[in-house]
Amino acid sequence: MLWIKAFHIIFVASWFAGLFYLPRLFVNLAMVPADSHAERERLLLMARKLYRFTTILMVPALVLGLVLWLYYGVGKGPGQWWLHLKLLLVVCVIGYQHVCRKHLREFEALKNRRPHKWFRVFNEVTVLLFMAIVILVVVKPFSG
Repeated sequence: MLWIKAFHIIFVASWFAGLFYLPRLFVNLAMVPADSHAERERLLLMARKLYRFTTILMVPALVLGLVLWLYYGVGKGPGQWWLHLKLLLVVCVIGYQHVCRKHLREFEALKNRRPHKWFRVFNEVTVLLFMAIVILVVVKPFSG
């Protein structure tokens, strides 16, 4: 079980690293002047590749988490509300990644209307989600 936990943590951290950086690319894309096509295309290429890579990292993170939960029983039993909250936050992270895809598609279609400052705030959402998930896993509040 410790190997599965270790690889789960590695893939989760890698997944989040991508989610920390992708909105930063959106900040840069939102700041690109309209006549700077080469810079825009370079940033779009980076964002596309990072989104794909982040999606690939998400899959083993989720699968290994499910193995820990369903096969090893992590979080099962009375007083395990921390896991229910963690799972809710994981669903939020998956949703966040889908919202990133929507923003990427808007940049590709030249339909982004949000300023770079909005993306700076949007970028902090993943930090808050990551902090909350780590606290729930390590501290296990509400566990009785």
